[in-house]
Amino acid sequence: MATKLNFDKLDLQIISEMMRNASVSYKDLGKKLYVSGGTIHVRMKKLQRQGVITGSRYHINLKKVGYDVIAFIGVYLEKSSMYDSVAKELKKLPEIVRLNYTTGNYSMFAEIVCRDMDHLKKVLHDELQKIKGIERTETLISLEESFNRSAEIM
Repeated sequence: MATKLNFDKLDLQIISEMMRNASVSYKDLGKKLYVSGGTIHVRMKKLQRQGVITGSRYHINLKKVGYDVIAFIGVYLEKSSMYDSVAKELKKLPEIVRLNYTTGNYSMFAEIVCRDMDHLKKVLHDELQKIKGIERTETLISLEESFNRSAEIM
């Protein structure tokens, strides 16, 4: 079981602000939270050491860079014990951007981004179906992403 870390109000405020805008300077964030930029720096380093913050990245508008298809794939495994080996193989496919081990109908649920329907077909047919341990898949194509956000930390 994971160890629960204790955070004070400032830690939670920093996490919340960084989730909204990871490119904000420590100085500007310090001004907003009424502490010094140095304090923000020290707290950020602590949160990184604890594994709470594991990097930063920008959200890219995939359509603007030519990726018009987002789909979700429910994966049925031959045996649930094959999860680790199948996950390792799925991780090799750059089109798969998220993978979860799930309860319910599917053993795994993946999010995939592709340039177009031909690209999706190629990945499903030529790549995914060849992975040992996958019994079958079910693909759901996203018509629109209404919103995408991180969980709110309180």
